[in-house]
Amino acid sequence: MNHPSHPRPRIGSDQTAADIRAAGRLVSARYPEATGAVLGGSAARGQSTASSDLDITVLLPDHGRRRREVLRHDDRLAEVFLNSRSDLRAAFAESRTTRRATALFLFADSIVLHDADGHVEALRQEAEALLAAGPDPLTRAERDAQRALLTDLVDDLAATSSHGDPHEQLAVADRVLREAAHLLTAHRRRWNGAGKWLPRRLKAADPDIGQNLLDGHLALARHADPTPLTTSVMRVLNLTGGPLREGYVDR
Repeated sequence: MNHPSHPRPRIGSDQTAADIRAAGRLVSARYPEATGAVLGGSAARGQSTASSDLDITVLLPDHGRRRREVLRHDDRLAEVFLNSRSDLRAAFAESRTTRRATALFLFADSIVLHDADGHVEALRQEAEALLAAGPDPLTRAERDAQRALLTDLVDDLAATSSHGDPHEQLAVADRVLREAAHLLTAHRRRWNGAGKWLPRRLKAADPDIGQNLLDGHLALARHADPTPLTTSVMRVLNLTGGPLREGYVDR
């Protein structure tokens, strides 16, 4: 299982250099006890602007208190995740079971700001290895539960039409897309996402069916037609064992 490569940031670009300086000043001023720190998010991908916030993970001594802080420093908004090594390893392990790898991506796809003891680089390598391995496979019980839920949702979706309540239809369609993405990415043993990362992770997991799901959701939003999305969801269900109605037992 390969973790899709991400282009390394253009360290020499003016904006990336400014982001690194701003993040470094913030860490030095606010967290003098830090043993390491990395800059992630759009800055690490070379996609930030002067108004982008800074995503910083700070490595604390082993007795440090895990927390998340949102603050402004030198007129730059920053989201700071503070963790000890054991905290980070616990978050990494949790990513395997939740199949959401926010902590892994933030740490693996990052720029090192500070690494006093070499722990940051070791953790980065661990995160990269876990990303490449992919999330844990679905158990049979997890797969069947997800199939049953998605079958129920797609039945609700198929029952809607342009003559029904458009708010209800959109609400059901949103849930259908999320659950179909969860089942498809889990089946492919690829990482799931939320918000803007849902379509990105979905297309990375399965470019064909993932794009069909997204196009079907868009068609419903534009034309109140559930058929394309329903058809795409049935492809996901058939790939994972088929719709599950009669005979399902939730153990």
